[in-house]
Amino acid sequence: MIRQYELVERVKAYYPSVDEGLLNRAYVYAMKMHGSQTRASGDPYFSHPLEVAGLLTDLKLDPATIVTALLHDTIEDTDATHGEIADLFGEEIAQLVDGVTKLTRLELTSEETKQAENFRKLILAISKDVRVLLVKLADRLHNMRTLEHIKKSTTRHRIAQETMDIYAPLAGRMGMQGFRDELEDLSFAVLQPEARQAVKARLDQRQESSRELVKRIADEIKKRLAEVGIEAWVSGRTKKAHSIWKKMERKSISLEQLSDIYGFRVVVDSVDDCYRALGILHSTWPVVPGRFKDYISTPKGNNYRSIHTTVVGPERERVEMQIRTLEMHEVDEYGVAAHWFYKDYVENGSKKNVAASDELVAPFRWLRQVVELLEHGATPEEFLEHTKLEMFQDQVFCFTPKGRLIALPRGATPIDFAYAVHTDIGDRCVGAQVNGRHVPLRSALRNGDEVEIIATEQQVPPPGWEDIVKTGKARAAIRAHRRRAERGEHIRLGRGIVEAALRAEGLPRDEAALEVALHDMQTVSLDNLFEQVGRSTLSVDTVVQIMMKHFTPETVSRRPKIKGAKVAAAAEKARAEGSVPRRRPDAVPITGAGPGTGVTLSAVSMPIPGDRVVGIVQPGKGVEVFRIDSPSLADFDDEPDRWIDLAWDIDPEEHELFPARVILTLANSPGALGEVATITGKYGANIENLITTDRKSDFYEMVVDIGVEGAKHLERLLTGLRALKCVSSATRAYG
Repeated sequence: MIRQYELVERVKAYYPSVDEGLLNRAYVYAMKMHGSQTRASGDPYFSHPLEVAGLLTDLKLDPATIVTALLHDTIEDTDATHGEIADLFGEEIAQLVDGVTKLTRLELTSEETKQAENFRKLILAISKDVRVLLVKLADRLHNMRTLEHIKKSTTRHRIAQETMDIYAPLAGRMGMQGFRDELEDLSFAVLQPEARQAVKARLDQRQESSRELVKRIADEIKKRLAEVGIEAWVSGRTKKAHSIWKKMERKSISLEQLSDIYGFRVVVDSVDDCYRALGILHSTWPVVPGRFKDYISTPKGNNYRSIHTTVVGPERERVEMQIRTLEMHEVDEYGVAAHWFYKDYVENGSKKNVAASDELVAPFRWLRQVVELLEHGATPEEFLEHTKLEMFQDQVFCFTPKGRLIALPRGATPIDFAYAVHTDIGDRCVGAQVNGRHVPLRSALRNGDEVEIIATEQQVPPPGWEDIVKTGKARAAIRAHRRRAERGEHIRLGRGIVEAALRAEGLPRDEAALEVALHDMQTVSLDNLFEQVGRSTLSVDTVVQIMMKHFTPETVSRRPKIKGAKVAAAAEKARAEGSVPRRRPDAVPITGAGPGTGVTLSAVSMPIPGDRVVGIVQPGKGVEVFRIDSPSLADFDDEPDRWIDLAWDIDPEEHELFPARVILTLANSPGALGEVATITGKYGANIENLITTDRKSDFYEMVVDIGVEGAKHLERLLTGLRALKCVSSATRAYG
C-alpha cells in the first residue's frame, strides 16, 4: 500500500506547486472514513482508493483528480456527505466525487434496457467533466485486477462483460491504450479463460525461443538509424492475448500464421525524424504491401498519431513497427490525460487553457458527438447501439472538396459522410461524387477519397437509409427525422378521424371545444390527442363520449359506434351484391400509406386510389386499409367500433405508384413475358413481383404485382395487356 509521503512525492514530481496539505488532508480523511472496512480480498478498504490515486499519478493528473480518487468512495460507502467534502476540500472536488459516486451507482447489468439507460447517464456525467471518467477507469482497472476475490462467478462474469462492452472501449476512445489493453485482457481471462490460457501458453512457449531474436531485431533497427544520425529508443513487445485472439477469430487463422505477434516501437525526437526513419527502414528491408498507415498526417479519432509499417526485416522475419515521437508515445499510453492535463493544465496551471485544449483534442470532439446523439435517440437502447457503433469501428479518412478531413468508421457510405459534415447536409443528400465520379449512396468509402455531396431542399431521408449507414450519428439523425415525420402523419390522420366522428354526431369540431375535454382525456395537447388516435392507442369512441359529456345533456355511449356499424353494413352489402357505394362526405381523407403514415394497405386486399376503401383500426399500429368489397373484411363484422370510413386524397402530380395484384394467363411461347413487360413499361407502370402459379404446355398462369397510380391507370393497363395476342386473360385479383 502506498504510504502518505510517497503519494505526495509522486504528485510533486510532475506538479511541483501542489498543495501538499490538500493531499495530506484527503489521505487522512479517506483513511478515517473507511475505517475498519475491508474488501473481498480481506485487505483494508482504503487500499483501493489509494491504488486508484496511484494509477492516476502515473498519468500525471492534476491534484484535484488525485484527491477525488482518494475520496471517490466516501459518499457511497461511508457517512461522508457532499456538503462536508465541499467544506473541507472545495466545491470542485466535491462535484467530481459526486460525479464518480453517481457512476458507481449505475449498475450496468446484462439487462439491455437498464444497461442502456445507465450508459446514457454515464455519458452525460462524464461530458460535464472528463476527469470523472478518468477516475472511474482507474477505479475499474484496480477492481479488475482484484476480481478473482469475488466468490460469485455470475458477478465476476457480469463485471467482466460490462468492462469489455463499455469501459475498455471508452478507454480506447479517450486514447488510453494502456488502460484499454489491460482491461480487455483481464476481462478476457474471466469471460474465456480456456482460450486465454491456450494463447498465453503458446506465447510463452514462443517467447522463450524468440527473446533473443526480438533483442537482435531491436538492436539492428537502432543501429541502422544511428548510422544516419537518428537517435531512437527501440523496444520490442508481445501483443496482449486478447488482441491476438481477436485477430485469429477475425482472420480465421492459427497463431503460427499471424505475422505481427511481436511489434516494435521506434521513438524519435521529432516528426521530421519519424519520416526520415521510415525512409531508412523502407530502403533497408522489403516492405510488406498494404501494411503502411500514416496516422501522423491523419490522426485517429482519439488523437492517436504514429506511422505503422511492416517490413521483412532481419533474419527474414516480418517486423511490425510503430514510428513516433515521445509526445505521441505518451498520448498513445495515456490518451487525453497526457495531452490535456499534462500539457495544458499541469504546466500552465490555467483552467482557461483546459477549455482551449478541449476545443482541440479529438477525444473531446468524439464525446461531444456522443452527447449530440442524446438529442436524437428516442430510447436508451438506440443510444447504446449508436455509441457502441462509434466506439468499436476502425476508421477511414476522407476529404471534402475544400480539403477538410472527415474520419469515419470502415464501411461508411457517402450518407455517413454527409451527416458527418452536418446533419442538415445529410438530411438533404440526394447523391454523391467520389473522386469526381458519381457513385451510389450505398457505396463504401475508402481511405483518401474526396467526397462531394449533392443536396436539394426537397429531399428527406428515406427510411431505407437506416439499413445502409454505419455511423451512430447518421442512424440517429435518420431515425429522428422519421419519428418527426411519423408524428406529423399520425397527427394529421388522427385529426381527420376525430373531426369525422364529431361531424357524424353533430358535435363541435373546433379546437376550442376539444380543449375543454383535454383534461378528461388526460392529454397535454391537441397534437398529442390526435397522435394517439392516429396511432390507434386512443379510441375515437372515447373522445366522442367525453365530448358528449361536455356538449349534450346526457352521454349516449352507443351512438359513436353507429357510424362504424353503417360502414360495416355498406361493406357487407358490397360483398353480397357486388355494388360499390359512393364515398361518404364525412370520410377521413388518406394521402398515402406506408411506414410513418399511420396507414398501411392490406396485403391481401391491395387497395389503390380510386377504390372505395374503409379502414380497420389496429390498436397500437394505426389503420389498415381495405377495399370495401374485400372478403377479408368479414373477419371484422363483429367489431363495428374498429371501422372507419376512408377516402383517397392523392395529389396526381406526385405520380406515386401503389401495388395492385393482377392474374395473367399467357401463351407458353418465347417472348411472351417480354411483351408483357414492354407494355407495362409503356403504360408507365412497374412490375414489382411475379410468381408463376400454374404452367402447362400451351399456357401458364401467373400472379403479378404491378405498381400503378390508381384504379383508372390499372384499367388502362389491363386493356393494353388484353390486346396482346399472347395474353389469354388479364384480371385484377379479388382479395
